[in-house]
Amino acid sequence: MTTEAVFRFAPSPNGALHLGHAFSALLTFDMARALNGRFLLRIEDIDVGRSRADFETQIYQDLAWLGIEWESPVRRQSEHFAFYRDALTRLAAMDLLFPCFASRKDIADAVTASGTSPYPHDPDGAPLYPGLGRALSGEEIAAKKRAGEPYALRIDIARTAAIAAEKSGGPVSFLEFGDRGEIREIAVDPGRWGDAVIARKDVPTSYHLAVVLDDAFQDITHVTRGQDLLASTDVHRLLQILLDLPQPLYHHHRLIRDETGRKLAKSHEDKSLKSLRENGAQPDDIRKLVGLDKSFEQFGGISLPRNP
Repeated sequence: MTTEAVFRFAPSPNGALHLGHAFSALLTFDMARALNGRFLLRIEDIDVGRSRADFETQIYQDLAWLGIEWESPVRRQSEHFAFYRDALTRLAAMDLLFPCFASRKDIADAVTASGTSPYPHDPDGAPLYPGLGRALSGEEIAAKKRAGEPYALRIDIARTAAIAAEKSGGPVSFLEFGDRGEIREIAVDPGRWGDAVIARKDVPTSYHLAVVLDDAFQDITHVTRGQDLLASTDVHRLLQILLDLPQPLYHHHRLIRDETGRKLAKSHEDKSLKSLRENGAQPDDIRKLVGLDKSFEQFGGISLPRNP
């Protein structure tokens, strides 16, 4: 494992960057500099239907305008599907994956039919997967595949957690570092996601699998991302153990919100960095808007993680 600090910023080119992205990118860049570490940029474009070349170009322009520098070449996930498929094969060999042919409507109908109120939801706000794929026999699965029905691959989270705990010799956890470099251990709660999608219907991976594999491949030691992705780390830590990958330190930072308290999001078409720049904003103005106009020397005491 690398002995130097390696950070990354990994946006998806499916919309324009806004102040929330600026905060995450600048925070990560500042931390890397404070530790005399490396800063990488990764383009997470596995959503081939929504990713656009012009958004990717805009990402480079926005980050350069903010004064952020990154190493080349930039890793683009859409160029590495074979890499992710190999990991899927390993997980399948452990009998951890099962096909899910259900649509969102199928899942919604199953939730309604369950009569459970309130029904539990995953961290993305979707109903927790009701296990529809588990009811299919081997013959039914084979018939659906022969008919060409599209399917995702979900992970058996209960079995996964049990194997990971056995392999680790006890309860699974991940390491979180705070604003002043303090490190705490957080227990993994696999039930927050349930049987998460590990490969989408259209590509041989998902966010969960691709980010874990790429972080390991790029020797990432410190992962910084929003508090809204805290629960994702539960799944990611389990995958790291099963695939014999090193664990980085995690920092789940505060979210940038609008005046109503809603977090900024591309889906709401929040004001982009490009539009702010075109209206006269300067990089220092962006730093002040997101509260990053102070020194980050306090991060000099962060310890690097060890292999699990």
